[in-house]
Amino acid sequence: MLHKYTYFRLLAFTLLLLSACQKPATTTQTQDSLTTLAFGSCNREDLPQPLWQPIIQNKPQVWVWLGDNIYGDSDTMVVLQRKYNMVLQEPGYQQLQQEAKVIGVWDDHDYGKNDAGKEYKMKEESAQLFWDFIGEPANSPRRRQEGVYSAHTYGPAGKQVKVILLDSRYHRDSLVRINRVYQTNYTGDILGEEQWRWLEQELRNSTASINIIGNGIQILPEEQVFEKWANFPKARKRLLDLIAASNAKGVILVSGDRHIAEISKTTPPGMSYPLYEVTSSGMTHVYSGNVVEPNKYRVGDLIKQLNFGVLNFHWNDKQVKVEMLIKGEENKNLLEHTVTY
Repeated sequence: MLHKYTYFRLLAFTLLLLSACQKPATTTQTQDSLTTLAFGSCNREDLPQPLWQPIIQNKPQVWVWLGDNIYGDSDTMVVLQRKYNMVLQEPGYQQLQQEAKVIGVWDDHDYGKNDAGKEYKMKEESAQLFWDFIGEPANSPRRRQEGVYSAHTYGPAGKQVKVILLDSRYHRDSLVRINRVYQTNYTGDILGEEQWRWLEQELRNSTASINIIGNGIQILPEEQVFEKWANFPKARKRLLDLIAASNAKGVILVSGDRHIAEISKTTPPGMSYPLYEVTSSGMTHVYSGNVVEPNKYRVGDLIKQLNFGVLNFHWNDKQVKVEMLIKGEENKNLLEHTVTY
């Protein structure tokens, strides 16, 4: 028979393990101040990839994948694995992996099916391939959660940046497309209740000066006819209300998917400062021709060239200045905007 003290120690240890399996960990990756974070999306593995060296020239400490990291589009995991391996064997990306911490989330094509949501039947298997690609340890609690969301904190107290990455595929309700236009799902959800609870905890408990929320699809723009949070107005309002109610400092949104780049800005009800979204999309291919697209929140130009995003952080004791950049081939600045928090 176990001694009572030994029994309670084992019980406590078991409960701790169960808790770790149920809750994805928020990880503090470094105590060094974060000065440069880069991000991008829409990276077709069988096309030329000219942006890795320009990305590396910016010396990012963190690289964030924002979806369509491959164009898998298959129920066969062997196909997805082969395409992930093509990116992993790309010399420029290998160099970036040596110089920066890589984190990220998926969108539909690397999820496994174009425009898919929770109905995709291979999502559990696909999630494990995604974690392999990102480099998530085999024993990580994240591998046992439903969805590939994660949170990461960088920097010392007073100069922290938190990156919260949302999975907008695994739990997303259905979306109907008629005549190439996505219809509004007025009551549909995107994140699922467990992820919503997790997000609220991450925002309310954040001590970071800058909180970056990233996912595959655009959050602020309402007028474009492609996939977006505005197709699910109840979920979009819930997200913006949560950001405002959390009182999290310096929230910045980042997204991909669109094969264009732009910066959007609005001030949702209840927020004491403007909310920006930086969309960077088209690492290997972008829209061609005279694309004209309305966006009442747009700041600056619509970019239709190969691009990646960069956030530069300039710290002092009382504030942080954030440079929001869209860059292209030869590290050319295509769009820039600076905000002080």
